[in-house]
Amino acid sequence: MITRRILLAAAPLAGCAASPSNNAPAATAALPAPVPAASPGAEPEYLPVASVPFDRFVEGVKTEGRRRGLSQNVLNTAFAGIRPNQRVIQLDRRQAEGGMAWEEYRDRIMVSPTRVQNGRRNYTENAALLRRIEQRFSVSPSVIVAIWGVETNFGGNTGGFKVVEALATLAWEGRRASYFRNELFAALKILDEGHIRNDRMAGSWAGAMGQPQFMPSNFDRFAVDFDGDGRRDIWDDKADALASIANYFNRNGWRAGEPWGLEVIPPSGFTLDGADTQTRRPMRDFARMGFRAGNGGPLPTDRPEAQIVLPSRGAGQVFLGHHNLRVIRRYNSPVNYGLAVGLLSDRVA
Repeated sequence: MITRRILLAAAPLAGCAASPSNNAPAATAALPAPVPAASPGAEPEYLPVASVPFDRFVEGVKTEGRRRGLSQNVLNTAFAGIRPNQRVIQLDRRQAEGGMAWEEYRDRIMVSPTRVQNGRRNYTENAALLRRIEQRFSVSPSVIVAIWGVETNFGGNTGGFKVVEALATLAWEGRRASYFRNELFAALKILDEGHIRNDRMAGSWAGAMGQPQFMPSNFDRFAVDFDGDGRRDIWDDKADALASIANYFNRNGWRAGEPWGLEVIPPSGFTLDGADTQTRRPMRDFARMGFRAGNGGPLPTDRPEAQIVLPSRGAGQVFLGHHNLRVIRRYNSPVNYGLAVGLLSDRVA
């Protein structure tokens, strides 16, 4: 739920990214470079990185968990047989610096013909559910479906890592120990409350979970039990998963009925280097400056105020972004993510 992503211009690695303010990077669209496989039968090389043995770290977590009121049975089950996950550490250390060009990210990864087609199908198949969710949370069904699509390919790829093991590895490893330790206890709380079984709590290497790819702390704040069965199940319950996305947007200020933005053609003399991307202006001001809609027609002046938005590593495409684009970027902060979700939501609808 993933202001938190790890790649500047790549698809989410966990929904709500692995930074304190967001969801986590999802594992669907643009993964870090593959980690070379070990030789058959060989143990992957593991270099100790923490100041205490992993077993001692786990015992410390269990002790603190008991102090926090977590059940001993949940703690024993959650940590049974886990060990530092070398692949998690490798992926954490090999995160890409920067990202791919905007046009490739847009067309090949996020707004590909296949994703658009699948988005339209899922939009239609779940129309009744999406209408009920919209009635409760006042969030556009098309943006819910777009987030669902880019985070986990409409629930088809929610991540194959054991969340407790991944978070324990990252909390023990030490690079961002405090953040991941907090996420680890949030995950244990989810298990203690009975929302999901330990063997079903899978997610990304950074701990992002379920169809929305919420980090555990975001689950605590934003996941909802939409179908009323007593559990907030964002893994296997589509109603809970999609309603939780809507609740995230609602709680972060989504304005019902407002667009997110649009592509524009800038006036003569406009330069990317000199563009003012900070000032928000009424649309009529942009029209007076000579901006036109992306199709060459007049700029719609009945829309909310906007600001110039430039894709990262783009070849010249220019957008005007409204308030709801900023809300999309609270789910995952990179500008290219927000623009791609907006474009996909338009095409899905």
